Amino acid sequence: MLNTWEAVYFDHDVDTLRELASVAASVGVERFVLDDGWFLGRRHERAGLGDWHVDPGKYPDGLRPVFDHVRELGMEVGLWVEPEMVNPDSDLYRAHPDWVLAAEGRLPLPWRHQHVLDLSRPEVADHLFERLTALVTEYRIDYLKWDHNRDLLEAVHGPTGRAGVHGQTLGVYRLLDRLRERHPRLEIESCSSGGARVDLGVLERTDRVWASDTNDPVERQVIQRWTEVLLPPELVGSHVGGPTSHTTGRVTDLRFRLLTSLGAHAGIEWNLVGRDEAELDAIRAWAALYRELRGLLHGGRVVHVDHPDPEALVRGVVAPDSREAVFSYARLGTSTGAVPGRVRLPGLDPDHRYLVRLRTEVGEPTSGSAVALPRWIEEGGVVFTGRALDAVGLQLPVLHPAHGLLLHLRAA
Repeated sequence: MLNTWEAVYFDHDVDTLRELASVAASVGVERFVLDDGWFLGRRHERAGLGDWHVDPGKYPDGLRPVFDHVRELGMEVGLWVEPEMVNPDSDLYRAHPDWVLAAEGRLPLPWRHQHVLDLSRPEVADHLFERLTALVTEYRIDYLKWDHNRDLLEAVHGPTGRAGVHGQTLGVYRLLDRLRERHPRLEIESCSSGGARVDLGVLERTDRVWASDTNDPVERQVIQRWTEVLLPPELVGSHVGGPTSHTTGRVTDLRFRLLTSLGAHAGIEWNLVGRDEAELDAIRAWAALYRELRGLLHGGRVVHVDHPDPEALVRGVVAPDSREAVFSYARLGTSTGAVPGRVRLPGLDPDHRYLVRLRTEVGEPTSGSAVALPRWIEEGGVVFTGRALDAVGLQLPVLHPAHGLLLHLRAA
């Protein structure tokens, strides 16, 4: 998928979004998700939450000019919402200030200029259900990105003074259940400020979660490694961002960003308009590789490799019949060793013989070292038994920090 947040932020323009959709389709994107900024009064994060109507100032003809174009290009349509939240600067709050989850007579401290709506109240839940259903129906939405960007601080049910977290949680579940019943083909992502709400109740009701709001691939490698201890990678969104991370300021190579996203439910969150052909070709190759390997990546057995170097992360996915596997090797920082030791590839059938080769769609090994590439890479691959790969491993090249490589194994 392509998500528009880091591509355009709040700066929505119909022609720009249509052009972005065209470029996205040309590189292999299958779903186009319109993020924050499309609804009434939403020019920044201080206003508009709660007013789930299309902003006529940005979209004089509604969302159809964008979404019809997206569908003509063969892509699905997604939309960002944050239903449980409200800005005080909104028509909804001005009409119903009592709908906020708050103690009588005062508001909790704000966060991101917003407060939480009390979903234990039937009239609040009914209003949100009506608004979301209207949007899904009118625009034939395939996918909702459901955000939740603040904690439940001083969560109290108004005049009663009762603690509100449990009732609020059940209210969210009921709303999700109603939407799924009314729209059984609708997919929902629990974004929640970057993985803040990934519990079993949410997982039962959603199709994908967002691991973190940081798109820095160095940080993402670690985040994804520990997130998928509990969750399979096909449930965890991971997007290719721009060269400079907007959360850390770190500049990273496109190849490493592509490799990192490939290890989860892959997407793009970058303005592709104006990118040069080399960058677009790299994304096309990555998207084709993802489609080729998707059945394996999202249907195999995840293997986390214990490696003695703290600056290296090694993970793999092995097919159920053990006849195919992919392993990624990510160099996060400078190693204390001049040459990396052999890297073990466990989880394979010990008696199978595997052809191991490099998949260069996510980049050739990049190093400033004078050490030559291992001979097996220069020769295009090598055959070893699963037992040898587990017990002895492979010699890998010296890599720059924030670089990596992808190994593809097939039974020979």
